[in-house]
Amino acid sequence: MYVMGNTSETDRLDITEVADFLARAEEATLRPTTAHAPPVVPGAHRPLALAVADLDRFQEVNDRLGMAAGDRVLATFERTLAASLPPETVIARIGGDEYAIALPGTSAESALIQLEEVRAHYVEHGVDGVDGALDASFGIAARPPHAEDTADVLRCAAEALMRAKREGSARSVIYIEEKMTMKSSYYSRAALDRLSKLSAATSRTEASLLREALDDLLIKHRDKL
Repeated sequence: MYVMGNTSETDRLDITEVADFLARAEEATLRPTTAHAPPVVPGAHRPLALAVADLDRFQEVNDRLGMAAGDRVLATFERTLAASLPPETVIARIGGDEYAIALPGTSAESALIQLEEVRAHYVEHGVDGVDGALDASFGIAARPPHAEDTADVLRCAAEALMRAKREGSARSVIYIEEKMTMKSSYYSRAALDRLSKLSAATSRTEASLLREALDDLLIKHRDKL
């Protein structure tokens, strides 16, 4: 676990430059997953999930209870992240109540599951001395499939966070490429209905199922690529 800055019971992380976070995230993809694993070959593009998190209604806490209470909220959220995510995770505070999280070797769907667990724990346990509901929103993207450059992956995650906010906050969402939203132009209504039923039965997004199908297709025909 690499937390960019120090945190304690009351101190929240200092703000980190986005460029520094991206460099640390990229570096983390080159480290082996275990002490006995060989180093990752540079340029091998080990999978990487990035998330951007934002604390819902944080400004209300600052306005109503003061900055000391706000700092406790930040520190509690940071400790929850650090204690709950895998050892390879990189965590940085990149704005007032905005965080960037790197999960090396992780798919977007796996990151979604882990971050929803973090969010649920944060909501359930709250913060001492802070009344009222607390929650967070996460936007998630990954390499592959959303982008190759780490900075572009982070931009996709930030776009996903904006969508989470538009949809009501208090949720984690995966970036959806514009071309995915136009799937109705390429598939029949019957196929889309079956896709919708499969999505409900598996508790997975339609976009993730389409990405899996595309990955399987590329693997099947990899000798032609």
